[in-house]
Amino acid sequence: MPKMTDRERLAKIENDQQNLAREAETVRQALRAHYGSLAAGLAVEQLSEREFKDVLAQAIRAGGPAAVAALKALPAAQPLSDFRRNGDPATSTAKPRAGGQ
Repeated sequence: MPKMTDRERLAKIENDQQNLAREAETVRQALRAHYGSLAAGLAVEQLSEREFKDVLAQAIRAGGPAAVAALKALPAAQPLSDFRRNGDPATSTAKPRAGGQ
């Protein structure tokens, strides 16, 4: 095989880079679709869309092992039925006011 000129080598390298970039994007999209299908089995409807995105973004930012460790360190969760929409426990711990105030 004849030796390639620098110009030919450069053209081949650039073509290879474009092919690899396309392949990387295809694999990235397939991986994201796979992870997205995993979410179909989770009770994500209990979160708002913003909360869901924030949880995922922060977990990705922190990295898998760090995110899992941080979540495991949280106190045991109360059942979701114990929370109001604003995140406060449904049962009040406030002391009753005198005279119904």
